[in-house]
Amino acid sequence: MTPRLKVCGTTSVQDAVLCAEAGADALGFIFAPISKRLVTPHVAREASLSVGVTVARVGVFLGQGLDEVLRLAEASRMSVVQLHGPLSPEFVETVAQFYPVLRVVKVNELQTEGERWAGDPRVTLMVDAPNPGGGVPLEWEALKAVWPAGTWLAGGLGPENIREAIHLLRPAGVDAVSRLEREPGVKNPQAVQAFVDAVKRS
Repeated sequence: MTPRLKVCGTTSVQDAVLCAEAGADALGFIFAPISKRLVTPHVAREASLSVGVTVARVGVFLGQGLDEVLRLAEASRMSVVQLHGPLSPEFVETVAQFYPVLRVVKVNELQTEGERWAGDPRVTLMVDAPNPGGGVPLEWEALKAVWPAGTWLAGGLGPENIREAIHLLRPAGVDAVSRLEREPGVKNPQAVQAFVDAVKRS
């Protein structure tokens, strides 16, 4: 089964349309203030409206309070919320009452978080590298023994390695950013299309 495909770090309407037309299933919009791919709610909203409802719009958050997460997600027309960082189960549970949640975890949290959210259709796990957006892949071979079905994979994915990652782990979804850019926040159209094509052929 072909995994769902998300291109993260969208910062413009132009790149949102580019990724959607290339075949991405989801676009990520980063609202974490520390990110070099930070997007404004206005631009995220315009980009969301430009791609229509068939493409998921994922708001990415780190270190923000519950009210801010929900306010930004609504203002920018997000359809999914992606949560990074140390958060209480109650925080995740509350967000999940309003939006489907991609809960990003580290490798050493995978088993615990997998057990915590097993059977909850509102919360999907995503495993990312220690430095999200840094372009460094995880050790996929070592993850095979603990990989829960239905989990998404991120971290250093690009056209040149995505088929190997999918073959080893069979993730439910894949998420890429740094290897699909000309510079942080600016997409490379050729890399985006090559990534999409590689995923679809896997």
